[in-house]
Amino acid sequence: MDDQVLRSLMKWPNVPDCFGWLALDRRGQWRMRDEFTQQNKLPGQVIKHAALNEFIARNYACDELGRYFFQNGPQRVFITLDATPWIVRIIPSEEKSVLVNQCHQTMEPTAALSDENGNIYIVGKVSETVYNSKDNQQFLKNESQSIALLHDHDLDHFSGLAKLREEACSFGGSWVWQDKQLPLDPIHSEELASRFHFIAKPQP
Repeated sequence: MDDQVLRSLMKWPNVPDCFGWLALDRRGQWRMRDEFTQQNKLPGQVIKHAALNEFIARNYACDELGRYFFQNGPQRVFITLDATPWIVRIIPSEEKSVLVNQCHQTMEPTAALSDENGNIYIVGKVSETVYNSKDNQQFLKNESQSIALLHDHDLDHFSGLAKLREEACSFGGSWVWQDKQLPLDPIHSEELASRFHFIAKPQP
């Protein structure tokens, strides 16, 4: 969290929260959603301004209810999640590949999940900024187990790492990451939010 953001919060602590105007899509892009976009259930305009994208990523946080938001100075802009709070890419390298999310953090996986639509989700620890209203309204850094949708451009790469078996509504099996064999289990997409404690569409 930027120091200037924390200072503005202390100076203007009662700015109303904003809902529905910012979204995180399935490819890890931030999208602006004006009133027309929201009313017509459109995806919104991709934010292409590099400095603004970096600012959002640095000030991305969640509260104790599992609602994710962008702390825009003194205003909290709650984010509509098209999939999960994190979107992850496989970044190949000569030494070892890494998993990197939309906030440029590396993610150490412990498992993967596949849903009824063929999506792959990576389970692992993420360094999150958590707002705790009960603890003097502080922002705290927390290493927590979370869930990230694997970017669809990396599904072929993942399939090369996985050994699959058919399940009732999906696929299970295992996959290899940095010489470790990790589980690949089925899940229904409707279970994700409750299991990993996030709210996809925060409301006032």
